[in-house]
Amino acid sequence: MLVDNVTVAVNRLATGLLVPAQDTPPPPGQLPEWGNAAPAGLAIVLLLLLATVFLIRNMSKRITRLPESFDGSAEATPGPAAEDARRDRP
Repeated sequence: MLVDNVTVAVNRLATGLLVPAQDTPPPPGQLPEWGNAAPAGLAIVLLLLLATVFLIRNMSKRITRLPESFDGSAEATPGPAAEDARRDRP
């Protein structure tokens, strides 16, 4: 009886260690390299990163060109272009 219990315990231990270590074939429709990152994915990520950098630069330039405030008329707070136009008048 004790031998049977030990045999069952050894069989369970061996099964628990050996079965996960076996190399199982991939499921149907999936090649062995399924799930690995592809070079095309890296290229897409790099293009998106580059586009984000250009968008941030463009928006930063546009924000610096905004007037100090938008309340009141345009003549109340003249921008640099309005000051240049006044200097050029005779």
